[in-house]
Amino acid sequence: MSKTDITARIQPDGRFVQVLDDGGEQLFAPSTMRPLTEAEVSAAAAADPDARPMTDEEMRDTRRIPRVKTLRRALALTQEEFAARYHIPLGTLRDWEQGRATPDQPTRAYLTVIARDPEGVRRALDR
Repeated sequence: MSKTDITARIQPDGRFVQVLDDGGEQLFAPSTMRPLTEAEVSAAAAADPDARPMTDEEMRDTRRIPRVKTLRRALALTQEEFAARYHIPLGTLRDWEQGRATPDQPTRAYLTVIARDPEGVRRALDR
């Protein structure tokens, strides 16, 4: 560990402590962990070329595509249950979730419909 590396932990009460080499803990000085103001957060984000905030125009033009894993977890379904319920091949679902493949445009539309009305899609497929 270099002299500039610091290991920290958040206590259950929300305090930040430094983990010492002997395993003990020491509270950070209040000035060490001062929160940033909104202006400082915005300035730091704008200065980072890899993580600059999107403009309002870029946000409007961004396509909203439900992330399959997030959608599946929000519905509290396993991969097998989600695949069976919505007639999606299990291997395809796994490929999407693991980033090996991405859903095509019609499938993204289908996933959007599932995200908005999962029970309606389920009823339609059960007929």
